[in-house]
This record gives sequence, C-alpha cells and structure tokens, in this order.
Amino acid sequence: MYTIKQLADLANVSRRTLRYYDQIDLLKPTAVADNNYRYYDQTAVLRLQQIRFYQELDFSLEDIRKMLDKTDFNALQSLQTQKEALQRQAERLNRLINTIDKTILHLEGKLEMDNKDLFAGFDEAKQKAYAEEAERRWDPQLVRQSNQRWNRLSKDQQKAIMQEGNQVYLDMVGQLDNAPDSDAVQAIVARWHQHIRHFYEPNFATLRGLGQGYANDPAFRVTFEAMHPDLPDFLQAAITVYCDKNG
Repeated sequence: MYTIKQLADLANVSRRTLRYYDQIDLLKPTAVADNNYRYYDQTAVLRLQQIRFYQELDFSLEDIRKMLDKTDFNALQSLQTQKEALQRQAERLNRLINTIDKTILHLEGKLEMDNKDLFAGFDEAKQKAYAEEAERRWDPQLVRQSNQRWNRLSKDQQKAIMQEGNQVYLDMVGQLDNAPDSDAVQAIVARWHQHIRHFYEPNFATLRGLGQGYANDPAFRVTFEAMHPDLPDFLQAAITVYCDKNG
C-alpha cells in the first residue's frame, strides 16, 4: 500500500491533486485510516496511470471518470488504444519537427519550400475544433461589449484592473491546500466574478464555461500553470462550486 505522499511522488503529482481526485470520485483511496490518512493499493496505482494517459490525450477529468467507471472497461484494451493514439500523436509531432527543421533551412536560404509545405503536420481537425470553440465561447456581442467597456477606461484604470485580476489568481494559489468549496476560496471566486464584470456582464453559464476553459484550453492552462501547476484544475473546481451555489 502507498501513502498519499508516496503515490504523489511516484506519479509526479501533488498530494492536493490526489485529494481533489478523491473529492470528485476519480481516484478513491483503497483505505482511510482512523487518522484520515489515505492509502492506495496496486489497483489504484494502475487507475492513476490510466488517468495520466488520458490527460495526455486531452480528455477532461469528468470524461476520464466516466470511461474508467464503465462496467465493461477493459484496462488492457484501453492501454492498447492509448498506445495507438500516442503513436499517431508522436507521428504528427515528428512531422511538425520536420517542418520546423525545413523552415529553418528555408529561412537560412539553404532549402526551397512551397508555402503549402510550411503547414505540413498541423492537425486540420484540431484546428477546426479550436475555431468552433472560439466561436462558441466568445460571443461577438460579448467581445464588442468588452472592448467598448475597456476602451472607455483610462490607462491608469486599465492598469489597476489588470493588477486586481493578477492578485485574485495569486490569492487563489495561496488557497490550494483548502477545499474548493471552503469559505476562503469561495470569497476569492466572488472577487473574480466582480473582476470579470469590468469587461462584460457574465451569466453563470459563461462563468462556468470560463472555469472549464481555464482547465482545458491550452492557452489558459499554460498561463495559470506558470503560477502553480495545480491552479487550472483548482480554479475550475472552485468556479463550478460557486456557480452551483449561486447560479
């Protein structure tokens, strides 16, 4: 059996992440001692490996939980499917690396390239999905409203608002050891809600979508992970609680 610290070290995740997985029923401890220490057996270790593989393939935590909890889930078959998907991903990444190498030679004047070759290796389906997601998430009316509000502000006001937003996220990093539904965390989410109102009037569906974007959109993730690796998923969890309570 592994303690939560031992499993966290083994899988290169934080203890807070494992506690969160327990909260959302994604990875339950095998046993909980009288002192509330969590313990994990080999089955839990293999389930965590599955979770990490699916994360690498860009599945959401909710989708991963649903797949792993299916009564007909077959770990061996799943590993084979994941292997094939990762091999396809590796092949695409190798094509992208090859395109980069050729582009470097082209810019150095050592290789002639057709413009079509500049985009070899890019995933057309993924690019289409990004475009559809952008259109769905960012309503043109909201974008116009946000731009109008922002442009009416002075430079000093704009600077103050940006500093306010950064402070909200930094304060959230300071709460990562607390539960997403704790009073302290929810108070910060309420401040975040008011901060968003500087740009437009969001409904709770929009707020919930922003939370999902923070965790699942690569551009958002890299920004928040720079503050703390656990921040994107924690923000989503905290915002979801806020919307459930107030929406």
